[in-house]
Amino acid sequence: MGSLGKDAAGAAERVVLAVNGVRREAAGVDPSTTLLEFLRTRTPVRGPKLGCGEGGCGACVVLISKYDPATDEVTEFSASSCLTLVGSLNHCSVTTSEGIGNTRDGYHPVQQRLAGFHASQCGFCTPGMCMSIFSALVKADKPDGPAPPTGFSKLTCSEAEHAISGNLCRCTGYRPILDTCKSFAADVDLEDLGLNSFWKKGTDRADVGKLPEYSSGAVCTFPEFLKSEIKGQMNDIPAPIAGQDGWYYPKSIEELHSLFDSNWFDENLVKIVASNTGAGVYKDQDLYDKYIDIKGIPELSVIHSSNKGVEIGAAISISKAIQVFSDGTPVFRKIAGHLGKVASPFVRNTATVGGNVIMAQRLQFPSDIATVLLAAGSTVTIQTASKMLCLTMEEFLEQPPCEAKTILLSIFVPEWGSDNVIFETSRVAPRPFGNAVSYVNSAFLARTSGDGASGKLIIEDICLAFGAYGVDHASRARKVEEFLKRKSVSAPVILDAVRLLKDIIMPSEGTTHPEYRVSLAVSFLFSFLSSLGNNLIEPAKAIAPNGSCANGSMNGEVASEDLQISSRQELVFNDEYQPVGKPITKSGAELQASGEAVYVDDIPTPKDCLYGAFIYSTHPRAYIKGVNFRPSLASEKVIEVITAKDIPAGGKNVGSGIDFIGTEALFGDTVSEFAGQNVGIVIAETQKYAYMAVKQAVIEYSTENLEPPILTIEDAIKHNSYFQTPPFMAPQPVGDFEQGMSEADHKILSGEVKLESQYYFYMETQTALAIPDEDNCITVYSSTQLPEIVQNVVADCLGIPYHNVRIITRRAGGGFGGKGMKSTHVACACAVAAFKLRRPVRMYLDRKTDMIMAGGRHPMKAKYSVGFKSDGTLTALHVDLGINAGVSPDLSPMIPGATIASLKKYNWGALAFDIKLCKTNVSSKSAVRAPGDVQGSFIAEAVIEHVASVLGADTNAVRRKNLHSVESLTKFYGDAAGDAPTYSLIDIFDKLALSPEYRSRAEAVERFNGGSRWKKRGISCVPITYEVALRPTPGKVSILNDGSIAVEVGGVELGQGLYTKVNQMTAFGLRELCPDADGLLDKVRVIQADTLSLIQGSFTGGSTTSECSCEAVRQSCAVLVERLKPIKEGLEAKSGAAAPWSSLIAQAKMASVNLSAQAYWKPDPAFVKYINYGAAVSEVEIDVLTGATTILRSDLVYDCGQSLNPAVDLGQVEGAFVQGVGFFTNEDYATNADGLVVNDGTWTYKIPTVDTIPKQFNVELISSARDQKRVLSSKASGEPPLLLAASVHCAMREAIRAARKEFSANSPLTFQMDVPATMADVKELCGLDVVERHLQSLSSAAEVSTPVA
Repeated sequence: MGSLGKDAAGAAERVVLAVNGVRREAAGVDPSTTLLEFLRTRTPVRGPKLGCGEGGCGACVVLISKYDPATDEVTEFSASSCLTLVGSLNHCSVTTSEGIGNTRDGYHPVQQRLAGFHASQCGFCTPGMCMSIFSALVKADKPDGPAPPTGFSKLTCSEAEHAISGNLCRCTGYRPILDTCKSFAADVDLEDLGLNSFWKKGTDRADVGKLPEYSSGAVCTFPEFLKSEIKGQMNDIPAPIAGQDGWYYPKSIEELHSLFDSNWFDENLVKIVASNTGAGVYKDQDLYDKYIDIKGIPELSVIHSSNKGVEIGAAISISKAIQVFSDGTPVFRKIAGHLGKVASPFVRNTATVGGNVIMAQRLQFPSDIATVLLAAGSTVTIQTASKMLCLTMEEFLEQPPCEAKTILLSIFVPEWGSDNVIFETSRVAPRPFGNAVSYVNSAFLARTSGDGASGKLIIEDICLAFGAYGVDHASRARKVEEFLKRKSVSAPVILDAVRLLKDIIMPSEGTTHPEYRVSLAVSFLFSFLSSLGNNLIEPAKAIAPNGSCANGSMNGEVASEDLQISSRQELVFNDEYQPVGKPITKSGAELQASGEAVYVDDIPTPKDCLYGAFIYSTHPRAYIKGVNFRPSLASEKVIEVITAKDIPAGGKNVGSGIDFIGTEALFGDTVSEFAGQNVGIVIAETQKYAYMAVKQAVIEYSTENLEPPILTIEDAIKHNSYFQTPPFMAPQPVGDFEQGMSEADHKILSGEVKLESQYYFYMETQTALAIPDEDNCITVYSSTQLPEIVQNVVADCLGIPYHNVRIITRRAGGGFGGKGMKSTHVACACAVAAFKLRRPVRMYLDRKTDMIMAGGRHPMKAKYSVGFKSDGTLTALHVDLGINAGVSPDLSPMIPGATIASLKKYNWGALAFDIKLCKTNVSSKSAVRAPGDVQGSFIAEAVIEHVASVLGADTNAVRRKNLHSVESLTKFYGDAAGDAPTYSLIDIFDKLALSPEYRSRAEAVERFNGGSRWKKRGISCVPITYEVALRPTPGKVSILNDGSIAVEVGGVELGQGLYTKVNQMTAFGLRELCPDADGLLDKVRVIQADTLSLIQGSFTGGSTTSECSCEAVRQSCAVLVERLKPIKEGLEAKSGAAAPWSSLIAQAKMASVNLSAQAYWKPDPAFVKYINYGAAVSEVEIDVLTGATTILRSDLVYDCGQSLNPAVDLGQVEGAFVQGVGFFTNEDYATNADGLVVNDGTWTYKIPTVDTIPKQFNVELISSARDQKRVLSSKASGEPPLLLAASVHCAMREAIRAARKEFSANSPLTFQMDVPATMADVKELCGLDVVERHLQSLSSAAEVSTPVA
């Protein structure tokens, strides 16, 4: 048998597939090549992006189509191309975003609507979103049935919300993407959709005829040539087992065993796959030599239904299983419903039921499917090396982990009927729609009978299965089952059952949130048994989910978490500076949707290019004794390891920094200073080889004679380990604190609040491409917010003049501050490698490495003392603030000033502080959207809520009383306060918090809480101030011979709409020469940032880059107008008519007029800073049993001044708010005891998704008084709205307070609630033992009411 593969290879068929209708052969590729890698390196396709490599973000989604010649049917499904192996796609057709529409052939309606609904910002996720929506349309329009109305698909609004549930977007806040998807739904009310470019909201009628026309079937997903090829091979000799390039395709169990018996079979080098989605969870640690695809074995694809039950083959996809079970009895439909919350649509389409169960058995995967099938009494059929076995699911899970050669063939789920059978499943995860592993899952099946005498249900038999709580596999709570048999349900019975359960559910050591998981298991059992208890709990406070309408009224049918998302936008449009002020679509949005927009990793690979990946330390302070590589296939791919010794003579070991603040080393040289520090760069022929080779690296450490690392704020304070803040950046106290405290009626002397870190989660990870040039020059394409600083640091690192280094940045796939100082490390790494090897080098960090090295937001610990009057007036505040800055200064010295600036939003009377910027042995923290400001603003809210709680006063009344007057605003903010008419915060706050609607909603919340025991609501209004600074900025406008206009600015397009606003400003600036400003708009192109073309570009950040760049461009335009106006007047005097633009430019060229103008705008020294204002009301509902939070409604009012583009600013407000919601709720950027990030991927780090945004999401942009000192009276919008998300946290606190009132009279209503407030935190603050306490009280009441015999 040893020669089987070799003999068959002669007749091997190549993997042939169609990509966007073009025939492609996957010949000569590494067997481990994914579809994504194949598309991006072997075809012109660039739309699918690598966002996570785990199937967790949707950036790589494509449509895969398969053809069945027997039935002449094509089946299509979305899939993660980052997990799908190209070797498994023979005779498949792949459609990417470019394939459904592009610049050359015209855009698809999905792409046009994504642009028109302003649903693309950075654009990196947009091709994946586009394909998820397109796939949903293809799926919806497949089944037979009545045709939808013209222009619509058969998709429903509910299906639209689920269509993008697996796709992540960090920019938009999802609302406009959802509106795009809903615009295709047959049941949509188009008037409900948000701001778009197809009709003017409020004045024009919404009409499907105004939308880009959609008709199903317009895109051919499976080309005829491939059908013919497949048909042509039907009558040929059977396909051989062995394909090319290390792939094997057995068509029977016998053939599979013949492969197992061959002498080359080695489970460490051979991978058995059906879909490979498991690689998203359990990453390959080495390259595989061979792959065996078992999908072609008939027994694994069986679907057989009978009156005894349903048998499904192990290779059936989860989506197909859902379809099968959906058509069955109530038990089967419940199974289908639960499976619909596993993973995401594009993972379920390929992931197999058997693969999921095998991972649960073999690798302790916390599977929902195994738990549900266990409770349903399923059996499995497995094939071992010697025999076929049929086992119960329980027996199978309890066996030792299966050997590699053991194959799960099928799963049988018995038919339970519906008489007297009750089946319920539960799961709790950070995301309701799925795409998140459960904290705990459960499935319960009970067979009951009625007790004629009492009318109560008797439990005849019961199965209680629990999983995912930190054990090897799902298991049954048999002691509880035995206890419950033949009993009717009562409070004492449930209480005893719960006590028994708590002895069984014991998470293993190292499991996160163990007590929380135990309490969830208790909650699940309590909920289930209560439902059998014949109104055990009074109906008014029933356990069933309480419905809600967004206005706070109750609705008994729809659970809050199932409400559809709705929105409202109120904007002010300004025609004065046309086309500035118009809500035009984002520049390049359709290009982004089609996948044709070029990011750094999309730049065609230069000849002889090599790839790099970082080797990073896992110790926080240790000597690096050496780096070795394990013997492996991947280690053989190492071409070079670049370390500090490879920095050129005259260069410096510097990876980032600004001279007057401080620098950080590129390489940990001799000593690793923190876990996650780069100690070397592996260079290989492909990015995949570099990733895999790095995993083979073994670093030898020594900690001899080294002091222990400093990891926390407390450690740093203990060891006096600090960075200094330069005096000009340090905040100043206000007033006399001691005097303020002496005037206080009440004092809080020791309040505390903690805020943890947050990861950027830009969709495009850090990336750069360095190309060495002649004469010691180098060009680096960098995804950066700081091209100028990258240029300086790369030059310093290489020891060459700055003019030898050219940094080019066209766009970045998200930034949020993370493409600032952190981007320079990757650029320097590529530059050093390219300089040494004299070959181009590119790096694209995998998500895990990016998360480990990124640093993120600054953790803070604030202790405060505050004085206040009995009426709530504040008199003094002192804050002791510890800030964890990490190992190097980075941008940390700016954080104290920003924190205090936003803390000053209230009139504290007097404000004093002691700030310690702590130097620790963790990755340097850097600027994350609203750096310092979001923490300061929240600390202010924590103090205000504490004061209100002590006084027993309404929190909003205390907030309102302490908002600044114009005089106190000037006292706290100085010149930044501006003129009195521009102070809009009081009006904004009153509009929200003092409105009759707010009062009625607050009363409705109170009524709801009075009638609901297990769901509680809270509502809160939070005001914000946000100080921003203007800065010197360059701009250059050049008119070319044909009249088209090229514009350069110092800023970088990150998705914030910079280029769009600059386009508008250019047309406005030149409109004196061309009255058709809209026509002029089409002639403008903003070109990429280039540090040798436009110098002094400064940085992109601080929220004011757009307005500063616009002003620099306006000044450049003014110079051109001055030059061209005399020529225009001369032409018009001659002709007596308006001079056409083309004639004007032609004449100017003839007259040798300089058609290029550059300006370097500097703000008025008297007006460098100004303040932004806003407020938000959020209403939330928490589940007391699980800790889950649903944001029912958020109303944001933000002062945008005279918006330069209301559509862009609206997108910034919504996106920032949702990013803030992540920070305040679910984003847990956790580290281990060494400071190494452990929540390092999409499996463990959960940013908001479409199912976690507010169910009603309302935004109003108001225009405050004009201020000509600002750029056309505009204001910033990029960062300030993020602070408004504190309203969600504050509303959660109110809901928790209501729960604490309900369940424990002695629970203090003043409590510390840190950031983030995760589900586990919410549940803990409500009480981990609320169920037991409730049951105890019911049992006691029952005992009292029972007469003694």
